[in-house]
Amino acid sequence: MPIELSEHHSLLTPLKQPFFRTLWIANVASLIGSWMHDVGTAWLMTSLTLSPLLVALVQTAFALPFFILALPAGALADTVDRRKLLIVSQTWMLVTAGILGVLTYARVVTPIVLLFFTFVLGFGVAINAPAWQSIIPELVPKDQLTLAITLGSVSFNIARAIGPAFGGVIVSLVGPGAVFLLNSASY
Repeated sequence: MPIELSEHHSLLTPLKQPFFRTLWIANVASLIGSWMHDVGTAWLMTSLTLSPLLVALVQTAFALPFFILALPAGALADTVDRRKLLIVSQTWMLVTAGILGVLTYARVVTPIVLLFFTFVLGFGVAINAPAWQSIIPELVPKDQLTLAITLGSVSFNIARAIGPAFGGVIVSLVGPGAVFLLNSASY
């Protein structure tokens, strides 16, 4: 069903809501950081080992928390203060990515350490996603909800286009540790 825009609404109308705009911009930055981080983990794992299994396990370690936590995270987002849940999950991811960045610069990361921190980061993302999605109706008027949800998809696609490119450039210039620290800052 196509989005019908009235003469008073455009795709950017929800961005006139200050809280939605702030969270949307923060979400774009965070998603870009996440895509950069994805490049950094793949690059780091292939520099640590040539094992195809361990390289493939990087994506598994990140995605597994979604399968484990999808229903509980959604229920949690429906029962607790979403704002606080977003703050906790963002702080969790900030700390996790930051520690991984420091450990990478200290050259103490092994394939198992990388998989562990990737899993822990995926845990934070799995908790964050339903809270972000369910808070949107609280931030925009009901007549702008479809547009706000569409902007959520736009933010994901912007990040998916920009993040890996930025990540590749940064990894090639200064290494994966910098990407992990930038991702930490993006939270």
